[in-house]
Amino acid sequence: MTNKDLTEKEYTDFCRFLEQHCGIVLGNSKQYLVRSRLAPLMSEYKCESLSQLVKKAMELRERALRAVVIDAMTTNETLWFRDKYPFEVLTQRLLPEFADLKRPLKIWSAASSSGQEPYSIAMTCLEFKEKNPGMLKYGFDILATDISTSMLEHCNKGEYDNLALARGLSPERKRKFFNPSSTNCFSVKPEVKKHVKFKQFNLLDSFNVLGRFDIIFCRNVLIYFSPEVKRQIFANFAKVANKDGYLMLGASESINGLTDEFTMNRCKAGIVYQANK
Repeated sequence: MTNKDLTEKEYTDFCRFLEQHCGIVLGNSKQYLVRSRLAPLMSEYKCESLSQLVKKAMELRERALRAVVIDAMTTNETLWFRDKYPFEVLTQRLLPEFADLKRPLKIWSAASSSGQEPYSIAMTCLEFKEKNPGMLKYGFDILATDISTSMLEHCNKGEYDNLALARGLSPERKRKFFNPSSTNCFSVKPEVKKHVKFKQFNLLDSFNVLGRFDIIFCRNVLIYFSPEVKRQIFANFAKVANKDGYLMLGASESINGLTDEFTMNRCKAGIVYQANK
């Protein structure tokens, strides 16, 4: 056993700690993930072993380290317009349904990660408005939340290098929605950024502070949660969904056996769930 390994009990205790604080269920074969995410923190926090770092993070008085460890374990890079079909559903079905709304359309990106999803949603809405003059007359507001404070700082800055931009973003959209900012980096244009507000939020916390939404994106997140936690999150989504509101999940995610407060709707581009209100 090296200084970057955990005993079986230490790993089990850490898994329990992680689930309690952010809902993520690691499972029995993810020691490598803990090692790769947390080992870089050992020198910074003067810990001689991963075991020492993990034990320290789980102590009640170590709030700062606990936040950093949770941040490291929950941070995920993502793609622009990931999976494509959600944005086709948004363009072809959802935005036309809300086109005559007499107030701003409210959208929530419930796990914004490095910012690609909420900014992709904003670009999609702007393209829709451009192609359909007079629709969405009152505009749209996007709330983007994530548990990771470091990711939110990155999102707020809205700056991405060429490698990040190459992952799913077309050259046309790069020219249209980004400005060169520094060597090999581009910034999201102000006309896109103004529609997106970023906020730190844990899906295990109360949803009452967030408001209500017409469309909720929560993609590729619930796969990490236990069925019990998923049921509670779906119940909370139902509470903050407006009448006729929609929920967009990841391609491998489903509501089956977890909630009866949403109905699955199949459309040409893919699947979306509508609140039963």
